[in-house]
Amino acid sequence: MESPQLVWQVPGWPEFQYEALQIGEALAAAERARGVIDGKLAALGFEARKQLTADAWAQEAMSTAAIEGEPLDLLAVRSSIARRLGAAPIKSTAAPRHVDGLLDVMADAVDKADTPLTDARLQGWQAALFPTGYSGLRQIRAGAYRTHTGPMQIVSGPVGRETVHYEAPASAAVPAQMAAFLAWANDAKAEPSAVVKAALAHLWFETIHPFEDGNGRVGRAIVDLLLARESGAASRLIRISQRLLEKRDDYYAELSRAQHGPLDVTPWVAWFVTQVRVACEQASATADLSLAKVRFWSEHREVDLSARQRKVVNLLLDAGPGGFEGGMSTKKYEHITGASRATSSRELIELAALGMLVASGAGRGTRYDVNLT
Repeated sequence: MESPQLVWQVPGWPEFQYEALQIGEALAAAERARGVIDGKLAALGFEARKQLTADAWAQEAMSTAAIEGEPLDLLAVRSSIARRLGAAPIKSTAAPRHVDGLLDVMADAVDKADTPLTDARLQGWQAALFPTGYSGLRQIRAGAYRTHTGPMQIVSGPVGRETVHYEAPASAAVPAQMAAFLAWANDAKAEPSAVVKAALAHLWFETIHPFEDGNGRVGRAIVDLLLARESGAASRLIRISQRLLEKRDDYYAELSRAQHGPLDVTPWVAWFVTQVRVACEQASATADLSLAKVRFWSEHREVDLSARQRKVVNLLLDAGPGGFEGGMSTKKYEHITGASRATSSRELIELAALGMLVASGAGRGTRYDVNLT
C-alpha cells in the first residue's frame, strides 16, 4: 500500500516535488532548534532582546548584500537600525538610500509577515533596493517585472568569458508564473512546515527570476517573511543569510542543481533545512552569550567599577570565553582605554580580585579572560 503524503507537489510551474520522509529527521532537528531560541528569548529582558535583534538584523543586511558582492558600511547599517528600534543613537554618516531601502524591505518582510505577498509588494521591495533606477552603472527596470525579449541568463565571470549558470523563463511568462507562485505562497494550507515552505519558495522564486536585478535579496526576504509567519519577530535572530553567505558556493551549487535536475528537489529542501538548523543553533549560542552577560552583571551589580573597567569587561563579554584573541593584556587595556600602563595593570588586577576576570600566565605574559560560568 502506498504511504500517504510522501510526495508533495507545488501547483503550477515548475511542479517541484520532495520526499517528505527523506527530510523528516533534518526537519525535526531544525524545528527543535527554532523552539530552543524561543525559550531562551523568554528569559531575556527587553533591552537584551533589542540588542540581539539589532545585531542580528545588521549582520543579515550585511550578509544578504555580500552574497551579491555588495559591501555595506556596517556603522551606517547599525545607525539606521538603531533609529528604527528606538535604541541609543550610533554616530555615523547617514545610510545611503539603497541601504535604507534594503532595511525597509527586511523590516516589511518580518513586521508585516501576515500581510499577503502581492506583485505590487514585491515590486516595491525591488524598487527600494535600486532607488536611482541603476544597478551600478547599468540602468534597470525598477519596481516592475522584467519585460525584455532576450534570454534572462544568470552568469558569472569576466566580460567575454562568462559562465551561464541558468536561463530563466521568458519575460512574457513571468506574470502568469508569479500569479501561481503568489497564490501558493499566500495559501496557509499549501505546506504545513514554514521551513520547508521557505525552501520551496526561495527555489521557486529564484527559478522564475522575475526582476532584472535584486532577485537574490528579494528571494531571501521572502524566506524571512515565511519564517516570521510562524515565529514572529524572533525569526529575525535566525541569521539565514549569514549562513548562506558562509556556504555561498554550496548555496549556488544546490540552487543550480535543483533548477537543472528533475522535478524532485528533495536534495535542495534537505540542504536548506539543514542550513536553517545551523543558523538556529548559531542564534541559540548568541542568545546563550547574552543570557550569560545578563547573569554576569546581575551577580556583580553592586561592584563599583570605573567606566574604563566596565568598557573592557563588556568587550570581553561580547567576545565570549576565549573569543578575545590572546586574552586581555595590560598593553591592550592601555590602548583601549587610554589609561596609563600603571593604571591599566592595577585595574585589571582589581577585576581579577573581584572574580570578574581570570588571570593566566605571569609577568608581562599575564592575560585576562572574563570569568563566565
